[in-house]
Amino acid sequence: MLTIFSDIYKYRQMIFSLVHKELRGKYKGSILGFFWTFLNPLLQLLVYTFVFSIILRQNIDKYYLFLFVALVPWIFFSSCVAAGSNCVFSYGDLVKKIYFPREVLPISFVTSQFVNMLYTFIVIFAVIIFTRHGVNFVALLYLPAIMIVEYFLALGMTLLFSAITVYVRDVAHFLGIITMAWQFITPVMYPSSSIPEKYLLVFKLNPMSHIIESYRDILYYKQVPDLKTLGVAVAMGVFFLVLGELVFSKLQKGFAENL
Repeated sequence: MLTIFSDIYKYRQMIFSLVHKELRGKYKGSILGFFWTFLNPLLQLLVYTFVFSIILRQNIDKYYLFLFVALVPWIFFSSCVAAGSNCVFSYGDLVKKIYFPREVLPISFVTSQFVNMLYTFIVIFAVIIFTRHGVNFVALLYLPAIMIVEYFLALGMTLLFSAITVYVRDVAHFLGIITMAWQFITPVMYPSSSIPEKYLLVFKLNPMSHIIESYRDILYYKQVPDLKTLGVAVAMGVFFLVLGELVFSKLQKGFAENL
């Protein structure tokens, strides 16, 4: 494991270059360019707010903020799981031609998505300030911790699915459907208190439930996240990161032959 960290550190400049390429190339050729980083989640916010505030009414104060502080982290995670599954396959020529730690590709992809999320958080804080919702500065100290936990979880998932996709291309297509369904069993658009008791086990086994709850505690409820919830999130993040690396390390030996 230490060898992996050492190798990745040696290729840190390659990671920076790929992250820069991903950030610049994502909206290359579009008129609005990098502005789509902010516009995409804002448009989704408008749609969900309309549906759940007017059609399927949710009697939640400042529902737009309740939703936004959960939607932005969810978009980051779902993008890593769905689009990230192709991050090794899309660099097939590079993988076959030169040596570098293959983990560089998932790390670069997840990091670029993470940077996008950080930019969008500027909008979240702007909304909080504009609406005078206020913040709890003590609770805010926990925000970097939960962001790092989500980063590790997303990276673990990306390592896992990007390795499998090299061998089974259909996985990438299935993941689009899976992430859509996953969103509806995660309390992004509704409070966790509305989950029926018989489905609480599903909620507890869903790693994103604990992460979304922590984001919402910090930014919407303005309170220090429940330490038990935060602890479960950390444990799940580490578990999936280790699992993803173990699977990736095992499968990468056959990447060149299967790309």
